[in-house]
Amino acid sequence: MANGLVRHLEEVKSAPVVLPPRDVRARKPLLLRLETGRSLVRVATLAALDALGVFLAIWTALEVKAALRGKSDLVLSFHQAWDVAPLACLVTILLFARSRLYGPRAIRPGFARVIGSLFQVMIVSLIYGVVEGGHFSSYYIFYGSLLFALLYVSAFRWAFEQASGALLRAAGYRRRAVLVGSGPHIQEVAAALGSGKHPELEPVGFVSLTPLPSNGLKDLGPLDHIDRYFGQIDEVLIADPDFPQSEAVELVDRCHRHGVRVRVAPSTMEILMDRVEFVPGQTLPLFELKPPVFDGTDWLLKRAFDIVGSIILLGLSAPVMFVIGLAVKFTSRGPVIYRSMRPGIGGEPFACLKFRTMYEDAELRQSELEEHNEKGGAIFKIRRDPRVTPVGQFLRRWSLDELPQLFNVLRGEMSIVGPRPLPQRDFDRLEDWHRKRYLVLPGITGLWQVSGRSELDFDELVRLDFLYLENWSVFQDLSIMLKTIPAVIKARGAW
Repeated sequence: MANGLVRHLEEVKSAPVVLPPRDVRARKPLLLRLETGRSLVRVATLAALDALGVFLAIWTALEVKAALRGKSDLVLSFHQAWDVAPLACLVTILLFARSRLYGPRAIRPGFARVIGSLFQVMIVSLIYGVVEGGHFSSYYIFYGSLLFALLYVSAFRWAFEQASGALLRAAGYRRRAVLVGSGPHIQEVAAALGSGKHPELEPVGFVSLTPLPSNGLKDLGPLDHIDRYFGQIDEVLIADPDFPQSEAVELVDRCHRHGVRVRVAPSTMEILMDRVEFVPGQTLPLFELKPPVFDGTDWLLKRAFDIVGSIILLGLSAPVMFVIGLAVKFTSRGPVIYRSMRPGIGGEPFACLKFRTMYEDAELRQSELEEHNEKGGAIFKIRRDPRVTPVGQFLRRWSLDELPQLFNVLRGEMSIVGPRPLPQRDFDRLEDWHRKRYLVLPGITGLWQVSGRSELDFDELVRLDFLYLENWSVFQDLSIMLKTIPAVIKARGAW
């Protein structure tokens, strides 16, 4: 069903969008900091335990071999393990991260994934040892370390699950959830959650599409009324794999706009079946549908990328910006920097900085040029805009007028990569479904710039924004930045 939701997210245009008054990440700032802090502590603790388990496994394997030969020496085997453990620990952490073994408690894989990942660690370490020219009288050190690693790492992770669960219960950490679906599925999911294996999740009510007998939970009425409870809950749990897709897409949108997490429970049969893979402490796996916003560690990564990237780019472009400033100043009247008030994240206006490319009366002449607009949808574009100065034409041709927006990035008003901020005139003409792109910081460059720029239809541009949000990664941001350079040089669609 999750795949169906993704496919339909771009197609649903009927649901009205009420933009939050500010960044949706800031709706619950204390909760965000707690969640981010918990994530960092979880990852650091698990990684340290895994590294410790691998080191102890290598040390134990070496000591057992020495003891069987009658040459037991704990100090010597310790130093031998210390010499080879760093590589094994690094490979372990990387492969565990790839297998999502540092993910949130509710979706973190269990023992079967640990076994598979540790086996991969052994294979990688063996290949590295052979390639580096190592000579082994036997390969015991590899499979012996694997055996003890399975024992140590699994034991440490089990202890972590028990300790973290106890701490959550002692701290009274609870997430209030509403179950949504049809009667039978809600009953099964409520029973699974009531088993005590999800100490942090508290079902407080349900919305059922079919009649449901009393089950101890509060009936919150029809689905249309769920909005009134958003201020009292933390997440919505879709407890029905056959939930109508059109209603699911609308529900996901409404929840994400109010900062409410959405997760999907598996089918009733999957709940009743024996688990193929055991997840410690979990009887019900939950699959989260993330909103198109950057929060938690994603936000920290993207913000760090923006700060470092903008500082580097400002340093490199400073001489060019100085020359451009002089050219703008001495070729036409008006300020060097034009502050264009544009809606940013959540629709909040900010001063988008650009080198001035038009004459002073440009805004006054906007209305008389509307009939010459060559673009459909909300965007206003004409190829030979009489308001653009000769220097401005050059700056626009090479996108140099956008360089001052690096200061917007440093101020936290923009990102290096993201949906382009539109002028207020264009924003006022957007359809409701277009405005979902304002759930994140606007960017200096994005998929628009590397996929056709002004040549694309506006709806196609918005779909590119959605595609970017659904598949974001730091590597994607870096890739878009690199692709922006040839896109600017070719100047395809730059007008």
